[in-house]
Amino acid sequence: MSEIARLPTPANPGDDRQLPRNIEAEAAFLGAILIDNRVVEDLPVQLTAAHFFEPLHGRIFAQTMALIERNSIATPVTLKPYFEADEAMKAVGGVGYLAQLTGSGAGLIGARDFARQIYDLALLRELVDVGRTMVEGALDTSESVDPQAQIEEAETALYRVAGGEAEMGSVKSFNTASLTALQAAERALNSGGHLSGITTGIGSVNAKIGGMHNSDLMILAGRPGMGKTSLATNIAYNAAERFRRDEEDGIPPEKNMGAKVAFFSLEMSADQLATRVLAEQSGVSGEALRMGKISKEQFQQLSRAAQQLQTLPLYIDDTPGLTIASLRTRARRLQRRHGIGFIIVDYLQLLQGSSRSGDNRVQEISEISRGLKTLAKELNVPVMALSQLSRQVESREDKRPQLSDLRESGSIEQDADMVLFVFREDYYVAAREPKRPIEGDDVKIHAAHEEWAAEMERVFGLAELIVAKSRHGSTGKVRLHFDAKTTKFSDLADESQAYADYE
Repeated sequence: MSEIARLPTPANPGDDRQLPRNIEAEAAFLGAILIDNRVVEDLPVQLTAAHFFEPLHGRIFAQTMALIERNSIATPVTLKPYFEADEAMKAVGGVGYLAQLTGSGAGLIGARDFARQIYDLALLRELVDVGRTMVEGALDTSESVDPQAQIEEAETALYRVAGGEAEMGSVKSFNTASLTALQAAERALNSGGHLSGITTGIGSVNAKIGGMHNSDLMILAGRPGMGKTSLATNIAYNAAERFRRDEEDGIPPEKNMGAKVAFFSLEMSADQLATRVLAEQSGVSGEALRMGKISKEQFQQLSRAAQQLQTLPLYIDDTPGLTIASLRTRARRLQRRHGIGFIIVDYLQLLQGSSRSGDNRVQEISEISRGLKTLAKELNVPVMALSQLSRQVESREDKRPQLSDLRESGSIEQDADMVLFVFREDYYVAAREPKRPIEGDDVKIHAAHEEWAAEMERVFGLAELIVAKSRHGSTGKVRLHFDAKTTKFSDLADESQAYADYE
């Protein structure tokens, strides 16, 4: 290669001299692209202008890519008009520097290796920057000292470097974003079930919401006894099982309709949650399972179910009293180690905010909901957070929840991409059971109980999933069947549920 003009020394040589870089590799790589634009079609990493240590090289690369994306040829001649007034270019002898870059074709041989080295050195520089920030933060005691917060911030920064997602990679062109959208549409078309996201395992729900989409924060809310956790565990199992099944069938990850699941259970222990999943999948009553009132045949059913669940990609974290920052740290670790693609948090109000929120609960919940939405975008996975509802639901004649019932903060509704409510009318009808008649009672007592029994027969086993907010589609409701014995939700096959099943 002909000699490349020496680039100016950085303004702060004392600081920058030790930073990892290879300016010669950058020049050779740019020369290879300008000789043959097809080089960019087969790179091992996705380079941006910010990956180049020398700013001039970054600008040359950016303009080269802009020409290529417009289906134009990028050569020293076509690039010349863009750099005639560039001061850094003048400092190295003018636009003739572009021709110097192509002085030798040797860069074509090692273009892939040069690209990888440029990328890796950029990550190392980011790592140096993170280290400096960590040191400066740890030495600065001018404000309130919060070591835990500094550790969590450092881990966040390190995660971004590890994923190659530092500031240099945070901007996408519309072309890139539109291609991603088209891929999602193609996935929905090929699935046969209009499913563009991760499956919930319940056909009618998938048809309504199109699956669970990456970077979305989903809120699943309901009053106690409605089955929030049951529905969440159903969906967690279905997504994890679909991932395992698709993987076994040789379906590539980008077309897999399931996901590895992380379940953060702040209310129930891991073994209690596992008991629920076992009951759901074995068909054995959860209550009978806990109390040991099962037959040998039922125990065999449990054993078979447990054996099938051994390889299920479902990870449970039952650490109590997590802060939103700690949860985000744990989620990042799980994704790094296991490739998590879907996160469930049970439930939002049990998370804690930072110490800065003090006694202001509304501010704390706002911080938590924002943190969950940030987590969904940061890891590019759907996050489902369960939420309580205020007691004002109970004071209305129609107990169906509304968005205004979300407890403690309007920011939950604001931050959520989708808000789902679970409602079971039979829960309230069962609570209104009148006196059971006995022989000799007045005819009105018999009539009242018969009227109640008819209503109970009409609603027993029915549930509604109300889509109160959706940024991706319409709102409305989906009618489901709920099996109270196994706490399992499923598609509604027959709306005439038998009262004989009710005890």
